[in-house]
Amino acid sequence: MIEIRRAGPDDGDALGEIHAAAWEAAYAPFFKPEFAARAVQSRRTRWHQRIAEGTATNLLAVVDGRPLALSAYAPSPTRPGLAEIYSFYAHPDGWGSGVAAALMTETLLRLRDDGFTRVHLWTLRDTPQSRRFYAKCGFTETGATRTHDFGDGNPLGQVEYERG
Repeated sequence: MIEIRRAGPDDGDALGEIHAAAWEAAYAPFFKPEFAARAVQSRRTRWHQRIAEGTATNLLAVVDGRPLALSAYAPSPTRPGLAEIYSFYAHPDGWGSGVAAALMTETLLRLRDDGFTRVHLWTLRDTPQSRRFYAKCGFTETGATRTHDFGDGNPLGQVEYERG
């Protein structure tokens, strides 16, 4: 059974573990090992503060008592009237299980309940698995691109997706 709920103050460690494991599997290959190790550790520890700030809605998907996926969204700072999904990660142990699809469905329902009819997100250009997932969820590429430097001085290409 998949339970999806708003993440609370006690969920910081669970969110951090999901983010770190997913980021390590999908993104670490783009970086030097030392930087990747620091980046993974950073992702384990940042969620307590993010929850406390309360600037985004953070959702947690739990399967049979185990937290396996997260989403975070807020009004877009660059696209007035749209929401932006800032983070969407599933632990690799949950890949292919349907937990990410269930979380995306719930995320989109909650966005509509919050008054948003359109949402956008950015993902790395060179992560075909995430790009296929977003397309399956009804997102389309907008044609917009940008680069993002994760802190190692090596900017990576990102592509924007949108769903109305």
